[in-house]
Amino acid sequence: MRLGDLNHIDPFRRHYACSSPNSRRANLKSAKKMQTQTNSYGQLLPDQVDRISSLFDAHLDLLADVRELYRDRAVLEREYAVKLQQLAKKASEKKNKNALLLVVGDNPTKGCTESAHLSNNSTLNHAYSEILSSMSTSAQDHINLAEALTSQVTERLKAVERRNDDYKKKQTQFYHKIVAGRDKIYAERIKASKQKYDADCAEVQIYRQKQSGHVHDRHAERSARQYDQQKLDMLNSKNAYIISTATANSVKMKFYTEDLPSLEDFFQELQTRLVMDFVAVVTEAQSIQMSHQDVLKDSLATVSAALIKVQPDKDQALFIDSNVRPFSIPDDWVFEPCSNHYDTGDICIDPAPKVFLQNKLVRARAKLRELNPALEQKRTDVEKYRGLVAAYATDNTIGDAGDAMNSYLDTAHEVTSLSTSACVLNSEINTIADVLGGDEGGSSPHAFKSSAFSIPTTCGYCKVSIWGLSKQGKTCKGCGLSVHSKCELKVPAECGNAYRASEILQSPSSALSRSESRSPVSNSRESPMPSTSMPPNTSPHAEESNRLALVIFGFAASSSFELNVTEGAVVRVLEEDDGSGWVKVADSDGEKGLVPATYLEDAGGRPFGTTAPSQQNSQQASGVYVRALYDYQAQELEELTIHEGDFVELSSGAKGGQNYAEGWWEGFSRDRKKGIFPSNYVELA
Repeated sequence: MRLGDLNHIDPFRRHYACSSPNSRRANLKSAKKMQTQTNSYGQLLPDQVDRISSLFDAHLDLLADVRELYRDRAVLEREYAVKLQQLAKKASEKKNKNALLLVVGDNPTKGCTESAHLSNNSTLNHAYSEILSSMSTSAQDHINLAEALTSQVTERLKAVERRNDDYKKKQTQFYHKIVAGRDKIYAERIKASKQKYDADCAEVQIYRQKQSGHVHDRHAERSARQYDQQKLDMLNSKNAYIISTATANSVKMKFYTEDLPSLEDFFQELQTRLVMDFVAVVTEAQSIQMSHQDVLKDSLATVSAALIKVQPDKDQALFIDSNVRPFSIPDDWVFEPCSNHYDTGDICIDPAPKVFLQNKLVRARAKLRELNPALEQKRTDVEKYRGLVAAYATDNTIGDAGDAMNSYLDTAHEVTSLSTSACVLNSEINTIADVLGGDEGGSSPHAFKSSAFSIPTTCGYCKVSIWGLSKQGKTCKGCGLSVHSKCELKVPAECGNAYRASEILQSPSSALSRSESRSPVSNSRESPMPSTSMPPNTSPHAEESNRLALVIFGFAASSSFELNVTEGAVVRVLEEDDGSGWVKVADSDGEKGLVPATYLEDAGGRPFGTTAPSQQNSQQASGVYVRALYDYQAQELEELTIHEGDFVELSSGAKGGQNYAEGWWEGFSRDRKKGIFPSNYVELA
């Protein structure tokens, strides 16, 4: 390869193609210097050519393994490059499709050409483009790496392997040649010299015997000549044998002291060259990969620089500039009179509607007083979480920025919801207050609470029966007034004044009220309504008793209206469960809020609603009996089912028998079950 041809090769391949010969010469010089400083195979490993040859084969096998390793690595690099190119192409197509949507939105006010130009100014879009460009460039770099590994590593290792395999074969053939030459000389000593000498010695012995047998006959002279000739041949054979022995010894000495050591040293030198060539090629492979990594680092550095330049405020300004359009707040709604009834848009302040407005004003102000502290607390929490998000984003070792962001968003959403509620309440208050002009009604508003009525009850306002299965109406905790839910805001704020319990047709009953009556069995009399007066321990006033309760399960508040309580704590009950499953309590610090009713027990260890011990254990049979006038079916656990004609023994004590509650007596049935029943369903026996 000419130096000029390297200009068409990528930078890191050109660099190593130029520097490799110097590296190989330096490695070879180092190997020779090392070899002169160490003992050779010929000196320390006499007559071990086979073992040295096996070692050389092992080195060749290692070379082949490494060559296959880099060959497979090149294949993987090509496969990875192809997949990376496909991934980058797919992402680029998707980016080009959604580029305008990312920068200027789905419906910008500017034209497509101007919007496309603006998209190029987006720092985020530019950073993403650099990421995709880096990915495409990286794919090409991996292809270049695969080509470099193939041409400069795999092919060179294959050439080194082939060349050294030829060297090994040549040395092996030469080894077999000198061994054959040595063995030939050894064979000549045995076959040509030793055997001829032995045969001549035998012939001499034969002629000696013949000469002894012809001493006195006419063949004596000829026998003597033959003997002398044979002896001369024997002596020549002996000399030849001795010479061949000396020659064989010389050849043997040369073989073991010169030929074999020289051959083993040649193997050692070839092995050294093989190893150093291998090291040079593998070193170049490492250099190629390091250069590849440098190219990748440069590409990643370009992407990092683009990411550092991302400016959300600049991109947001670009989006704003591309989407500015005229806007005005929608017109206010106005009163629209009914098509079949003429009316004006003024709020009616006649006496009855004014009461409704006054009550609505009181309720709105009460809700606003309860809402404002919670709203301020949530706003404080928003600022706290905002600071935590900023701090955790700067140093993630002090906390999880993700958790802080979730808390920040949740609290901000609560602030929005609460502030909307406050806006609604303020609007109601201002609108109603402007109309009333200071006439805000009585100073004693009713404290209504949802109630369920299990017996017929008349509304104290409209005088119509309250019907339904659950929470059909409201009951004032102060005066006991029961009304429909729709009538709640129509009642003047004169608790205990304008409405007295004696003026109500039927007294209300709360969720603990007694069940409705059944029709009597007898046709001669019509069964009366059971009294709806509430026992002392179950009347609405009992909710103000502030009894103590034990928390049996810890509860974490999820809104500003709830209260955090811990297991084992003792709380004061402010409002009993109205059927919603929640109880309003106050803790030892004076904090108030709602907790689940099932999370509490009476402080004495009894579940919610359990009758006090004084009422359970102090009441015994009195010996006074009453007779049932009508059938009555118990609707609650503490009630007693009676039938017309049954005798019931009244219980004793200050809270038993006829003293249990107004309209309700307590007694024992024939099976000694204790319970309460309407007093107007029985008569003294």
